[in-house]
Amino acid sequence: MLTGHAHYNMISYGCRQKLILKCMIHFVLKSISQHPISYRANVLAEYLHLDKTTCSRENTFRTILDRFSKLDDVRKAIEATGVRECGIIFGIDYSKSNETQGAKTFQGQCLHAVKGKHNPYKEVICILGECIEELDDDGVIPVYGFGASGCDLFPLDKEKECKGFTEVLDAYERVTSDVALGGATSMAPLIDKAVDIVKNTSKYHILVICSTGQLTCEKETVVAIVAASSYPLSIIVMGVGDGPWERMRHFDDQLPQRKFDNFQFVDFHRIKDTSRNPQAAVALAALMEIPDQYQYIRDLKLLENMS
Repeated sequence: MLTGHAHYNMISYGCRQKLILKCMIHFVLKSISQHPISYRANVLAEYLHLDKTTCSRENTFRTILDRFSKLDDVRKAIEATGVRECGIIFGIDYSKSNETQGAKTFQGQCLHAVKGKHNPYKEVICILGECIEELDDDGVIPVYGFGASGCDLFPLDKEKECKGFTEVLDAYERVTSDVALGGATSMAPLIDKAVDIVKNTSKYHILVICSTGQLTCEKETVVAIVAASSYPLSIIVMGVGDGPWERMRHFDDQLPQRKFDNFQFVDFHRIKDTSRNPQAAVALAALMEIPDQYQYIRDLKLLENMS
């Protein structure tokens, strides 16, 4: 009669590996059993290095999971990943949806109300100025408005680039009251512009888009997001206003045509209103995927391919 140890030694290496994997999967699933099914599927897919919608070897896209709980941890991870040269690009949504998107989250006011008010756009600029500006190696921040009436994309300061987020805030306050809010909304022109900047500088960039997320030109935005995944560019959308946010979450978690998960959505008001330290929580959510995104960029040699 074989002892347990002897019987284990007679099992083939392949069978042993399958047995170990089965036990590990059981442990992982048990540890997250209280979470929603979609969350469990994501965790298991990431754990097995499989795409969450397909097990095809040809499709290597994987959704990046939120894995940090402290701002210091994500900052350390960014440093450990090797982010050295990084540029920041900032985009501001001037679509007409801003007039109604503050019904619940901004006392019924237009989200761009600027005179004597600390509106959601100003809040985002100030918070990100403290957490993301430190990543910017040259301090120059191109800032663009999109969705305005009669203009798909325009620089906030036509004479010069902003130096730091203080100048971003100054430019926003100086220009916004004169901008006519538009109707049709697409992020594509802004994303395409960011890709052009990346091409011209051959440098990793983070594109921050502050938006209501109420797109009227969704297909071209999807095409732009997918195309941007061929370049060293991370996209962070800070959602301001009442939502809904289904499309932004779809862009964040789906679009398996992408080379890597290059899109992070942050529900600004929900995170701010449910956190003890709102600024740190918003900053953490914004930076959450940067370490993994940059690692994918390195693994795919997207920076090397720029030269």
